[in-house]
Amino acid sequence: MSSTSTGRCLTTASRSYNEALGLLSQLYSNRQITHLFEKTPGSSSVNKPAEDLNALAIPEMRQWLRRAGYEPKDLARLRHIHVAGTKGKGSVSAFATGMLRQYETVGTYTSPHLVSPRERIAIQGEPVSQSLFAEAFFELWERLSDTAKKEGMSTAEAEGPNSKPFFFRFMTILAWHIFLREKVDSVVLECGIGGEYDATNVVPPEAVSVAVLTQLGIDHVAMLGDTVEKISWHKAGIFKPGVRGFVRKIEERPSVRRVLQERAAEKGAKLVELDDALVEQWGGVPGRLPGNFQKYNQALAVLAVREHLGMGSDPKTALLDLPDKMIQGLKEANIRGRCEVIQQGHIGWHLDGAHTKDSMQEVAKWFIATLGPDESAILVFNQQERDAAELLMVLLDAIRDTSGRENIFSHAFFTRNDQEKPVDGETRDLEVQLRVARTMDERAPSCHTKTFDNIQDTVAEVREIAEQGGSHQKVLATGSMYLAGGILRALEPEGLL
Repeated sequence: MSSTSTGRCLTTASRSYNEALGLLSQLYSNRQITHLFEKTPGSSSVNKPAEDLNALAIPEMRQWLRRAGYEPKDLARLRHIHVAGTKGKGSVSAFATGMLRQYETVGTYTSPHLVSPRERIAIQGEPVSQSLFAEAFFELWERLSDTAKKEGMSTAEAEGPNSKPFFFRFMTILAWHIFLREKVDSVVLECGIGGEYDATNVVPPEAVSVAVLTQLGIDHVAMLGDTVEKISWHKAGIFKPGVRGFVRKIEERPSVRRVLQERAAEKGAKLVELDDALVEQWGGVPGRLPGNFQKYNQALAVLAVREHLGMGSDPKTALLDLPDKMIQGLKEANIRGRCEVIQQGHIGWHLDGAHTKDSMQEVAKWFIATLGPDESAILVFNQQERDAAELLMVLLDAIRDTSGRENIFSHAFFTRNDQEKPVDGETRDLEVQLRVARTMDERAPSCHTKTFDNIQDTVAEVREIAEQGGSHQKVLATGSMYLAGGILRALEPEGLL
């Protein structure tokens, strides 16, 4: 994959696409919405959060659907696999998509995006085209504008953002609009935040074939609560009457397991717990998403897809004899910014948004497998929110242990995640980058280190070194999904939000 020229002529469709992105940028963002919850007192209940701003979410979303010309029952024309959880949502969605596309036409709705909002809405595993996105966007925008005009809003106000839902709700409705418009057979639907009050949970029971809960942990405390039990209550909100809900059996957290069982009973769902021992016995399918932990995500996706297709989803037998189509789907599953390789000229960009110790070790194994015995590489690294120096050391240790070489990097660049150069007079804090560069200097004195305050200059420096070298240059960019997204935006500019 190579970047398109930024100097290309814009067609009418691409102008419309850029106009759509401009309008999208005027909607309230998820971050602005979540800030509202930070002012709301938390719940004193162990398992159930207090009634708060969340309680309005589903009624409001139903109303927005109606303003767009849809009733929730219209969504039953699509059959959904609904996915919630703290970690692994994206992987389970990717694995489910990979398998389903072998059998039928599947739409996938995920978040967030790395490069462009259209990544969130995919058909057959590929983001919808700019032209389809723009056409559907303006159809939906105009429907909402027309509804507002009929209700008495002035034309100027109705045609602007004030008559539209906030960003995530708009994108969720747009995804359904596109999937219905394009007549997909099934949808893999990933929750944004939580489950019970998430915009995606307006989907009615008759439209859902199966629910999946991935690994549970602490996230979005202001909206979901400050314990795993409270958060689990929210995530289990996607359970539906008479519909199977698949989860990993949580032996080590009886209180969390109890919450899930109670919620399934309350919702009338059929809770199916997957025992880790069965997954260990199976072993998983090697593919484009490496990592030993992925077999658990694969297993949940397999059970969900088998249930969805009516192929039998008993955990004791479902993993033992997979059809070739499912195996192929698991192998081909991928996520942008995860073990992604982009070849441009002399440079092979290896991108992975790993930002935990476990995932960093997997990145080391993946990257080393691409290197020749004496080949060197350039490292581009950042992590703003965790201990960046510690994470770097984990990466370097894993590379040494995997390759037997003390250092593989000729250059190491440490950059902020800011995309562009600073404007006149703007100064950016490089404390994190300088600290990590010192760590690299101590660990690998022969490596040339440099810090940057923006990704644009970092990419330019890599290209200059590759040009001087004249031969193939491999680059590993890792440490943050924000960094991976920024590199992708620099490599593949397309009119972005």
